[in-house]
Amino acid sequence: MSSDTTELIAEAKAWIADDPDEQTRNELQSVVTAVESGDSAASEDLQDRFAGLLEFGTAGLRGALGAGPGRMNRVVVIRAAAGLTAYLQEKLGKRDVTVVIGYDARHNSDVFARDTAAVAVGAGGRAMILPHTLPTPVLAFMIRHLGADAGVMVTASHNPPQDNGYKVYLGDGSQIVAPADSEISDAISRFPRAADVRLAEDGWETLSDDVVDDYLDAVTKVVRPDGPRDIKLVHTALHGVGSAVFTAAFDRAGFPAPASVADQAEPDPAFPTVAFPNPEEPGAIDHALALAADTDADLVIANDPDADRCAVAVPRSDGWQMLRGDEVGALLGAYLLQRGVAPGGVFANSIVSSRLLAAMAKQAGVPHAETLTGFKWISRVPGLAYGYEEALGYCVDPGAVRDKDGISAALLIAEFAAQCKAEGRTLDDILTELADRHGTHATDSFSVRVDDLSIIGDIMDRLRAQPPKTVAEQEVSQVDDLAEGSAELPPTEGLRYFLADNTRVIVRPSGTEPKLKIYLETIDADPATARHKLAAVRADFERLTAP
Repeated sequence: MSSDTTELIAEAKAWIADDPDEQTRNELQSVVTAVESGDSAASEDLQDRFAGLLEFGTAGLRGALGAGPGRMNRVVVIRAAAGLTAYLQEKLGKRDVTVVIGYDARHNSDVFARDTAAVAVGAGGRAMILPHTLPTPVLAFMIRHLGADAGVMVTASHNPPQDNGYKVYLGDGSQIVAPADSEISDAISRFPRAADVRLAEDGWETLSDDVVDDYLDAVTKVVRPDGPRDIKLVHTALHGVGSAVFTAAFDRAGFPAPASVADQAEPDPAFPTVAFPNPEEPGAIDHALALAADTDADLVIANDPDADRCAVAVPRSDGWQMLRGDEVGALLGAYLLQRGVAPGGVFANSIVSSRLLAAMAKQAGVPHAETLTGFKWISRVPGLAYGYEEALGYCVDPGAVRDKDGISAALLIAEFAAQCKAEGRTLDDILTELADRHGTHATDSFSVRVDDLSIIGDIMDRLRAQPPKTVAEQEVSQVDDLAEGSAELPPTEGLRYFLADNTRVIVRPSGTEPKLKIYLETIDADPATARHKLAAVRADFERLTAP
């Protein structure tokens, strides 16, 4: 046995001694035993688990459940909670900081939430836990509603079943951004052992269901009390925690009860009917589309497992079709513009989202801002009235929830669809009108999934060293290295290309999954031409980004 392996085994045994969870202790001990017996696969597994601590960034923590510093487990969460509490106490200059904590129905979410509360109280702070599994937007709302100093949501959103995560918000209700992420990370490093962190046995407050009523009272105001309500909906929660709150919101707002996809309505951390619990993934909403066809529905709405995202599908002559995130973003923007935007209100979307919203806002005389990807940036736009990103995230009521919210977005799109129905039109008719007015903004995206994250770095290095001169027979007129930053945008890893015909391509690593994402947009007065150019650009970039 090599000296490196001996050191790794010693490190693993020290971790086992520090781990308060019997299940993960036994898991790691079995790996160590296999390594000691000469199992090469176990040796690779152990090396992977101890390659480094699961990184705390602006997305908080997210990773596969399991034992070791490179996995989501109680040791990692306890240390993260201790670092977060210490950061807040130092930043705010007080010991009695208040943290409100929510959690979804994934494996160990309730355990991680309770550990976070125990750490905060043990350090002299105050902790409030939501009464049961609830959507992320409820937690985001409660931070400002309760006047908390920070919020923690234990969720991996739409990640695969084996994952969990730890999302952190500050007292303004927005997700953390730099430098708070690195400052919290530095604070976490001061707690190298979970055993040295004091865990209170009690003393935190478990909130009542009144918090759900408070959230519903706030978000249902996004629709007009006298607005149209004649709409027949199908809803799926994709085995997440959105069903009850979604149904209650639509009831409180006066809509007919949505038809729920029964085998996806209840929370289930195994997500048994979907390959990936993400509405964007092929096949994820097939059960909802089938129910919609059987019930002659007007609209399908799907939430991701923590209900902060909202997908929409509409009936067409050739069957049901899910709208792209940019199409829903444009529709919500169009409806809000129609209703009127308060003076000083700003529309915003991420740089990877369509430029159509900017064109719509400009014509309406409404200021528009473009941000880096993620609601941690969109929510911070001064004067934000509406913000969205193409990955099905929409903030339609920043005054209530300063984050993406799949419940309030669903209410608003349902009201717009009901209005169109009353007028003898459809949401597709609105999209056609927007294309006639501003040109067809054809968008697409694809991902390069990897098992080894270094492959993504290799692809980005190659693109920087050998930038394409032409794409789809169009000259590349501008290349922006987003890592350099600009007057408008902070630095972020990514490349942005503009072609001579105003086509735009952005290549960036995902912030939450092991994949490289490529976003494409072409603009043309003729829809067929726009789609043809889009296909040609995609084909070239599939080749350029191949591992």
